[in-house]
Amino acid sequence: MTEHDRKRSRHPSRSPSYKYDSHNRKRRSRSPSNSHHRRRSKSPERNQPPPLLVRKPATFSSYADTPELSPKVKILCQIVSTTDAGSVEGVLDDTGIRVSQGDVEDVLKLSYGSPGPAVKFFRWSGHQLVDKHSPYAWNLVVDMLGKNGLYDAMWDAIKSMKAEALVSLATFASVFSSYVTADRVKEAIMTFEVMNQYGVSRNIVALNSLLSAICRDGKTADAVDFLRIAKDKISPDADTYAILLEGLENERDAFAAKKFFNEMVTEIGWDPRNVPAYNSYLSTLLKGPDGRREAVRAFESLCDKRCFPGTSFLKAALDECLKCDDSKRAIILWEEMVGRNVCTPDTNMYNSMISLHCQNNNSEMARRLMDEMVFNGAFPDSQTYNILLRFFINAKKLQDATMIFTEMVKNEFIPSQSNCIAALKTSIDLGDPYVAIKIWKCMLENYDSELEETGNMLIVGLRDLNKIPEAVKYAEALIERGIKLNSSTLSKLKQSLVKQRKAVVYDELLKKWKTR
Repeated sequence: MTEHDRKRSRHPSRSPSYKYDSHNRKRRSRSPSNSHHRRRSKSPERNQPPPLLVRKPATFSSYADTPELSPKVKILCQIVSTTDAGSVEGVLDDTGIRVSQGDVEDVLKLSYGSPGPAVKFFRWSGHQLVDKHSPYAWNLVVDMLGKNGLYDAMWDAIKSMKAEALVSLATFASVFSSYVTADRVKEAIMTFEVMNQYGVSRNIVALNSLLSAICRDGKTADAVDFLRIAKDKISPDADTYAILLEGLENERDAFAAKKFFNEMVTEIGWDPRNVPAYNSYLSTLLKGPDGRREAVRAFESLCDKRCFPGTSFLKAALDECLKCDDSKRAIILWEEMVGRNVCTPDTNMYNSMISLHCQNNNSEMARRLMDEMVFNGAFPDSQTYNILLRFFINAKKLQDATMIFTEMVKNEFIPSQSNCIAALKTSIDLGDPYVAIKIWKCMLENYDSELEETGNMLIVGLRDLNKIPEAVKYAEALIERGIKLNSSTLSKLKQSLVKQRKAVVYDELLKKWKTR
């Protein structure tokens, strides 16, 4: 496609028209009869103004971004992406390559950035396949043309598919998406209205496909408006409401979500299987003003009907409770959903609850949750251990902290450096030099920076606990590792060594210190 063609293709009424014919694949210009057919079929691309919003050009995946392609597919992709549409068939002929249906699909998937040459490749490969392209390949062509704004060509392809009875809901789902992402929601709706002319039923599945495309692009209000009209002929189902509630969740529209949720309950009643709808509704409330209170209140009402949200709501709600230290509401959610086996929590959810119990000084419950994790297929990770380690350190519960530290290291998790420093200081303060040394060794094994302050703290602590030989030993080790031994630390060691009449030991240490 030339630069001139690319500029022309931005306006739907000026898109180059590739006419597909399963028996004669020559490109044909638009004739009056073709235009007349287009009027009778009410294809939605005609006589529409260009969108007011100019979007950034779409970016597509290409063969250059895709590793492990077969050599054949890579060569074909290179030809399509680097050859103009008028020459591509000749270049392909010169390769002598034979293609399969799968090869065609692979090339089309990676050629969205070159729609003109890709269409010619599709026609060229059709000769080899005796016009037996797969339905998926046809749908890729439709999607490619639509995503590039070549709507006339897209509809020509659909008409050719109709002649071969290949049009499916997947075809129209692609068209919906192409129009909606180009800010042409009206054309997407008009496409829905003409589906039956192409042999595809306008049923609830098709309606949900259209609504999903509209909501995915952040236009849920348009989807709601159309549903008001469409439901006179097509009754919405649980999926319909779940789709629109998810759209409102993504747009954080709590006011509209409440109204629509009440309408859903009135129309289809309470259904425990409608988990996605309940999940989106509660998640929307959670993001609104006074979200935790409102979401939990609505959650309790749902529980009375034995209708529950999904795991994603519980996870988000626990995170919010953790941010605000709201253990009361977190416990309500946990007991209803985990206690009743409505959902199985993952490690992150356990970590949130463990953090909340630690914040509320409930160490017994925090440990109990950690112990029960494995029975639900969740396993403590580095964060789990660090949460409990920090809690026990801050609470000056050295024995518990040591147990967690030991178990953590045994399971090959590394305590955070801040936890190590705090644990070492607490060990010294509580008079346990051996735990302090154990933590220091762990730090040396796992960290190679910011060790100076902690190393000096250990040495002074050992000296204060009357562990002079150990203090000297680790002071020498500090010097050998190139970690700065402070003069104040050295001075304190001197006082203790001179007092014990071991000045010679100090002299040796001083000598090593000066040479470093």
